[in-house]
Amino acid sequence: MNSIHMVKREICEVGRRIYQRGYVAANDGNISVRIAEDRVLCTPTGVSKGFISEDMLCVCDLEGRQVAGHLKISSELRMHLEIYKLRADIYSVVHAHPPTATGFAVAGMDLTQCVLPEVIVSLGGIPLAAYGTPGGPEIFEPMRPLLKEYDAVLMANHGVVTLGRDAMDAHFKMETVEHFARIALVAHQLGAVKTIAPEHVDELIDLRQRFGIKGRPSCRVGDGPAPQPAAGSQDDLVQEITRQVMAQLGKTR
Repeated sequence: MNSIHMVKREICEVGRRIYQRGYVAANDGNISVRIAEDRVLCTPTGVSKGFISEDMLCVCDLEGRQVAGHLKISSELRMHLEIYKLRADIYSVVHAHPPTATGFAVAGMDLTQCVLPEVIVSLGGIPLAAYGTPGGPEIFEPMRPLLKEYDAVLMANHGVVTLGRDAMDAHFKMETVEHFARIALVAHQLGAVKTIAPEHVDELIDLRQRFGIKGRPSCRVGDGPAPQPAAGSQDDLVQEITRQVMAQLGKTR
């Protein structure tokens, strides 16, 4: 574990990056790092992540009791705390609203098809969790079974959460999710999404062990079942995703 000073600097840097990349607008999103068995360093509520400073960061325990910091912790931090309780191997959580990936989440579409080798190796796929109201325990329950295995999850009508060994690792996974979502959107617009053959997917997943990546999260080959909106054609889905992306981009300008 890096020194507390280095961890604070990294949290602020991740906040600056997700703001500059348009993954959050206004005071959206939150970042946390587990710094001890029962201590979590986190961003406060009501502050833009693009302008966060080290003195603004807070510390709480795993029950959400604030033990340090002059600003108030976010109510959404409870989701982070539940993740730390669930996954002993995770030391950082980033939650943001990257526009394209969030567009997929709003349209009710996951990102689990096996189409990009880098995504298969690093994340497997990015499943979609059902909606839960932010700020309370119900936001985490739909995510619980997915986060036991996956390090990135789309949150229906909300955004994305990524897990890592440190704040930068969780941030890079957020970048990967949004990059994948942009490519997937273009493929949907072109009318074809070609998945990698199952035998090659197995080879890619086997690479995870060589690269020291734990777990074997799966992705979806071919046109197998995936969550979809209740009604509407594929063209409708693409149009809805595009609308949501443009709306989110408009907020960041």
